[in-house]
Amino acid sequence: MSTADKPIPGGDTVLVEFEEGIAWVKLNRPDKRNAMSIELAEEMVDVLDALEIDDRCGVIILTGVGEAFSAGMDLKGFFRASDVMTDVERMRAYRSTRAWQWRMLMHYAKPTIAMVNGWCFGGAFTPLICCDLAIADEKAVFGLSEINWGIIPGGVVSKAISTLMGDRQALYYVMTGEQFDGAKAVQLGLVNEAVPKDKLRERTVELAKVLLSKNPTAMRQTRMAYKYARELNWEQAAEYLTAKGDQTTFVDKERGREKGMKQFLDDKTYRPGMGHYKRD
Repeated sequence: MSTADKPIPGGDTVLVEFEEGIAWVKLNRPDKRNAMSIELAEEMVDVLDALEIDDRCGVIILTGVGEAFSAGMDLKGFFRASDVMTDVERMRAYRSTRAWQWRMLMHYAKPTIAMVNGWCFGGAFTPLICCDLAIADEKAVFGLSEINWGIIPGGVVSKAISTLMGDRQALYYVMTGEQFDGAKAVQLGLVNEAVPKDKLRERTVELAKVLLSKNPTAMRQTRMAYKYARELNWEQAAEYLTAKGDQTTFVDKERGREKGMKQFLDDKTYRPGMGHYKRD
């Protein structure tokens, strides 16, 4: 099947659009501020699974349709719906949610960027944090407001924020439920950059194109090496990273290390720190 003939995944609660190597994955429940339902979770699993082996996708940009990234978990469409399920059905609903929000995104084969275009609340923090990079509208509204409902942050949100935010900052926002904007999200380490709304798409695409220009094997291995190494002690990390480096050289069809060394040492056409080696 040619690229043009491949079906586009999603289409209901998740929309997918392709643009020059970028797969735009959009949460599509704008009337609910893209609150995440059971149906959305199941569709996201299918979408991410399909895009991982789709050659139209080199980078994923995750965002929301309308004025919100996501308002978090849908109280009616997820919690109330799962409350009346059998134990097995409820387990499957939670499994789908966990699968796409962190198990898949955290270790995805392709780079992922969260583009926070508006509201980002509660459960939305998990996929936001589990994407590799994040760009936000400087006036986007973030909040961990569960305390105001008399509940704790759902799912693994507390774990997710602990990986990027310091204890004082994380506890402040989960204990007060206070909202903050995109500029503050940069200070807290939740996003890489915050830009004016009219520049958000442009800057996110610019970043995606930088990632697309890199050796895809080296990109995948670099991301995975960092994510696994941070869980290891120094001795374990040394052994793991040495093996990972050897593995990268072995599986890289582009033979990036060999080309880079030749262009630097022999051809004198490549200077490290001044861009990447010339790719075919």
